[in-house]
Amino acid sequence: MKFTTLMWTLAAGAALCAGPAAQAEMVLSQVIVDLLPGKPPREDIEVWNDGDERMYVLAEPFEIRGAGTAAEERVPAGVPEESGILVSPQRLVLEPGERRTIRVASIGDRATSDRVFRVAIKPVGGPITADVNALKVFVGYDTLVIFRPEEFTGDVEGQRAGRELRLVNSGNTAQELFDGKQCDASGSNCQELPAKRLYPGVVWEQTLPFETEVTYKAAVGPTIRDRHF
Repeated sequence: MKFTTLMWTLAAGAALCAGPAAQAEMVLSQVIVDLLPGKPPREDIEVWNDGDERMYVLAEPFEIRGAGTAAEERVPAGVPEESGILVSPQRLVLEPGERRTIRVASIGDRATSDRVFRVAIKPVGGPITADVNALKVFVGYDTLVIFRPEEFTGDVEGQRAGRELRLVNSGNTAQELFDGKQCDASGSNCQELPAKRLYPGVVWEQTLPFETEVTYKAAVGPTIRDRHF
């Protein structure tokens, strides 16, 4: 599964190129929260300070509108009753080696299609102690949250024109397409194909190496199917 890593830097001293770089080590138990129907609409993410300094952590939720499209928009999620997502706590202080949990919960009824959110979990600046000029590097994670509908409808549909493959998610929930493969007419020279998370309504087009059948695995949560196009 794919996830986004974010990086922030805080400089101390006049010359950023001088002196050592210190890195705050933050580890998450998971970077994808998949709130499936029939399951509790909440999950916990464990945050672990694997460094040797006190860590200050911020968790900021955003709604992703038009996910996967050219019009995708990242909107700050404020009041949970209005935004549909609760992240608690949003600020943590972790001592070296300490672990704590951040709860991510959906608020309100499930929609007729996926609601997609991102929670940026990142260390933020604390005091820098160094005898020389230093650069402090913070690495955070853009955690994906998918709030699935109560019932799944539709599917990913494929259209072929020679070596051109057009996939359309005509359903109401995202599917992860991975482990794609295509072999030549003799069944040899097999090529791996790119993976992609296909959100509802999104079209994905690619040029294939051959004109033969394509196989993919398609996942919705823990359910995985073989697909042929």
